[in-house]
Amino acid sequence: MGIVFEGVSKIFPDGTAALHGLDLAFEMGEFIVLLGPSGSGKTTACRVLAGLENPTGGRILVGGRDITALPPRLRGIGMVFQNYALYSHKTVFENIAYPLRVRKIPRAEIERSVKAMADLLQIGRYLHRKPGQLSGGQAQRVAVARALVWQPDICLMDEPLSNLDALLRLHMRTELKRLHRELRKTFVFVTHDQEEAMTLATRVAVLRDGELVQFDTPQTVYRKPASRFVAEFMGRPAMNTFDGTVNGGVFRAAGFEWRVPDLPNGPITLGIRPEQIELVDASAADSVVFEVDVVEHVEPDMLIFARRGASSLIVRAPNGRRGPEHGALLHLRFPAGALHAFDAKTGMRLP
Repeated sequence: MGIVFEGVSKIFPDGTAALHGLDLAFEMGEFIVLLGPSGSGKTTACRVLAGLENPTGGRILVGGRDITALPPRLRGIGMVFQNYALYSHKTVFENIAYPLRVRKIPRAEIERSVKAMADLLQIGRYLHRKPGQLSGGQAQRVAVARALVWQPDICLMDEPLSNLDALLRLHMRTELKRLHRELRKTFVFVTHDQEEAMTLATRVAVLRDGELVQFDTPQTVYRKPASRFVAEFMGRPAMNTFDGTVNGGVFRAAGFEWRVPDLPNGPITLGIRPEQIELVDASAADSVVFEVDVVEHVEPDMLIFARRGASSLIVRAPNGRRGPEHGALLHLRFPAGALHAFDAKTGMRLP
């Protein structure tokens, strides 16, 4: 038995509804990422699991046991906060040792456990320092070590990488992946960064306005988004989407049309990812022409922003010596297998 949210809702005293009957279940030992924009309810879900917030309705089960009313200290959960929350007057050793001391662990065992965890996180040589003497990455490692040193079954991480620069975030993602593999603990990681979700998670729970909109592997969430919202939220740059109508196997949007023989008649939203649009020769029969607006070189690729009438799109292509000039005509093909269709009203994926 794993971790189960059963109809969990949370309404704050000011009337803000952060969670709406959240149903989510996953196995112990997974690396679960709660992903969504600001206000989606991901941090609230994390805090309810930790016991730092009481749900308004529903319950939480861990290993088949109802922990909804348990205080945080009895849940067997470690937590890493966004601001790390280290004790500035204590050394790194004492910061890591604190959870063991409050549990009355023998001194020799504390010494052994702290050094083992510090070595695992490559901060052994900083044990004598104070938090003010550490870099952001070192402080982040200390916070993770403190959360894990007492061997909790579950470790919750609330946007722990958001205060780091881009290069350090990349490095720490690798470290967390390695740590999860070696410790075989359950990690629940909260972020608004879809790149972190794609690289870290065994499965991603995408939330929007307090509701779960998709829960699957990162590859499935990216390649088969359950809704237009997920399609546009996942990916850098986001999926191109066009509002239009299908009639007789032809999709017509503002400024262009494309054959879609397998889609039913009626209004839909058609989507395609920038890297799946093909650049073809002017002689190609099955192509549509867009005019280049802006070209951005993002080595080793280039992003081509193009327009046709009121429609616009982004093409991601390998970077050549020179990209197309402003105003140049692009002949594009939309492979049938790369197209996504969403209901025009609900935004949900069409079969």
